[in-house]
Amino acid sequence: MKTRLMTSILIVAVLALMFVLKSYVSPYFFDALILFISIYCAYEMSKLLTKMDKPNNQILVSIFPAFLMLAVLLNIAFDSSVGLIYNIVILVALIIVFFAISFVVSLLSKGKTLKEIRYKKLNISLSKYSFRKAMNTTFCFIYPSFLLIFMSLINHFDEMTSSFSQVGEFGGYLSLIALLFAFLIPIFTDTFAYLVGGIFGGKKLCPKISPNKTISGAIGGSLCCLLFSVAIYFILFSIPDLRTIFTQTGFAFWQVMVISFLGSILAQLGDILESLFKRQAGVKDSGRLLPGHGGMLDRCDSYMFVMPFVFIAFAIIVLII
Repeated sequence: MKTRLMTSILIVAVLALMFVLKSYVSPYFFDALILFISIYCAYEMSKLLTKMDKPNNQILVSIFPAFLMLAVLLNIAFDSSVGLIYNIVILVALIIVFFAISFVVSLLSKGKTLKEIRYKKLNISLSKYSFRKAMNTTFCFIYPSFLLIFMSLINHFDEMTSSFSQVGEFGGYLSLIALLFAFLIPIFTDTFAYLVGGIFGGKKLCPKISPNKTISGAIGGSLCCLLFSVAIYFILFSIPDLRTIFTQTGFAFWQVMVISFLGSILAQLGDILESLFKRQAGVKDSGRLLPGHGGMLDRCDSYMFVMPFVFIAFAIIVLII
């Protein structure tokens, strides 16, 4: 428990430092953290798939987040007006290109690939095995890499000026608000689901996948997330500069309620999905990077669906000004 607490304090301290650096120095410090998180999560997911007897190209999986990040930063650096749709189209195109690369690499590495087939005692052709391996590799391109890159898109939300009217006037504060909610929703949900579940107990939520989760904890986590998110909204609303942003974008407390509640549900689904992967892989944790917490993927599983959701939700709110 002490080790877990110390690691939690360190994680919060790092996040707080990133928010300070984003606000007063540069948003690219956050990008560096996001890249590190994405690479490590991708590496751990690749290992999980391998333990699930799903062959994949671990090297391509591990380097792919860097290409996603590079694409986002280049789009912003050379043409910040490309906006939301163009950015996402490029990222999806990268996934398709790297799928093709993975497939071709397996075909060209004929000797190594055939050795894998013989070792696994499979009755399958070289091309079919290469395709299967490429599909598994592409799964890691999407989960977690593509989902986590939305952190960077949120980080540069204000710079996509062609898609969002008036955003340029906000001086980077809108992306700061979006990032804050994107990180706080899973934190509130996980914390209060653990506390409420521990106090009230009761029927298990999904005993075959994650036996420690309870229905009371899931409900309590979402309700508390909603309440604390609304409280954060009113705290931010009390700051004059941020109040202007909320007013001009029409970002009201009821929208915070919807975003936080749905985001909380998505955070728990992300947690359950990763638990399912670990159960299929026959492991307790995805890694050992974070003492008391397991691997990076264990710590970030709740964010997988929350980040895209928060980005899309904020985009919708701003688009309908």
